[in-house]
Amino acid sequence: MISGTILMMPATRGSCSGSGVLLDLALSSRAPAALIFSEPEDVATLGALVAAEMFDRKLPVLRLSRDAFAAVAREKSARITREVLIAGELELKLTPPAAAALELTDADEALLSCARGVAAQQAMRIICAMAIQQGATRLIDISQAHIDGCIYASPANLTFAEAFAELGARVCVPTTMNAISVDRENWRAQGVAPAFGNPAQRLADAYVRMGCAPSFTCAPYLLESSPKAGEAIAWAESNAVVYANSVLGARTAKHPDFLDLCIALTGRAPLSGVYLDEHRQAMRILDIELPANLDDAFWPLIGYLAGKASPDRIPVLRGLEGTHPGQAELKALCGAFGTTSAAPMLHIEGVTPEADAIHGDADHLPITLGDMQAAWRMLNEGPEDVDLVALGSPHASLDECRELAARLAGSKTVISTIVAVGRDTLQAMREEGVLEALEQSGVQVISDLCWCSISEPVFPPAARTVMTNSGKYAHYGPGLSGRAVRFGNLAQCVSAALTGRAAKELPQWVS
Repeated sequence: MISGTILMMPATRGSCSGSGVLLDLALSSRAPAALIFSEPEDVATLGALVAAEMFDRKLPVLRLSRDAFAAVAREKSARITREVLIAGELELKLTPPAAAALELTDADEALLSCARGVAAQQAMRIICAMAIQQGATRLIDISQAHIDGCIYASPANLTFAEAFAELGARVCVPTTMNAISVDRENWRAQGVAPAFGNPAQRLADAYVRMGCAPSFTCAPYLLESSPKAGEAIAWAESNAVVYANSVLGARTAKHPDFLDLCIALTGRAPLSGVYLDEHRQAMRILDIELPANLDDAFWPLIGYLAGKASPDRIPVLRGLEGTHPGQAELKALCGAFGTTSAAPMLHIEGVTPEADAIHGDADHLPITLGDMQAAWRMLNEGPEDVDLVALGSPHASLDECRELAARLAGSKTVISTIVAVGRDTLQAMREEGVLEALEQSGVQVISDLCWCSISEPVFPPAARTVMTNSGKYAHYGPGLSGRAVRFGNLAQCVSAALTGRAAKELPQWVS
């Protein structure tokens, strides 16, 4: 139980949805008494900020030096007042961030003065408070946004969205939406209980009412609206942020849930973090031992390992020159990296556009074949008998669905095989005949949902072991579904779909 305690952690990592979890704790009187971090942290901080700004639920957030953090952590109890933190014999004076350091334009001041309504005013207040927390001195215009808070992770997400919608909020830049928690049109036919389906649909509907496009995809970089190099955007969803910064060369912080909407309502974001050149530099060089004859499973595995090796700083991956990864490979790598690292981007020498941005003080770490073998075994601790093949985490592209159909070649699956895609991809599959080919092979294609939000009964209740080619879902799946997970390449997933068995041996390139 964390209720009423002072919760200490160096930082947070993983999903942008943690802000909604913290807001839910605050609104249900189950939140910690305070949060203490030793590193820059946005996700939980934003949840605490929204709780205070919108719902008058105060939750102090402190950021201490590493030495002070370690000293407080050694004590059994602590007490926080407005001016001081007392832990044992230790007394630390608390200094709030300087609000005067934030320079606002006339247009910013007009928003704060309610020139565009109460919703935009409230959004601007939250942005300014977050900017001060981040040490930003001014705000920046953004060209588009992507909303992650539309996933029904907790009742707080709905409370927040409907509060803004009832104020008449409207986005002022093109804004796409992440995958949601139900198939918006078909959840009743799929047997989803109204107690979950209704609030999940209401949440999606609230964002659509505010002018967001019902794209419902966790891979907005697959859309025609995908941003260009150097374009300042405001995306949430960890894999999308990593891909946008790393592969496309666009610029977006890893915006937590709720801040994404506030930025979309105002078109303004704090000028901090990886919006700035100096914060896009690699601080760690990961020297990769490149195996021979690698296959598509290499990319999510190396993304997973890169995140674990660089959980708190931007890395550059060295040793992959000449591998020529495509969109699918880089999508898989970025998705896995975002599960194990808090960094909003990475570089790959010879592949990504800013790979020469390496800080002079960057350190070195190796990722060896032994590391890959150990990670493979860890992600394959489940039984060899498989009940479900889960593909499309992040959402599968049209090319990936074409490849799956070609590998199946009309053969019938013997276990549940589900592919998650975005709405645009589903329509393209339908027009091209790929959808019909997959369905004839027994594959179920679902849209609106992604594997991080799929729950029973869409997730087959009888399934006990899942096979996936996603490093992201191999990491999150056991905790999200309560099932054992097996990991492999696409060919191994197809084999599992046709036989109900996962491969026993390590792939040749890992051996």
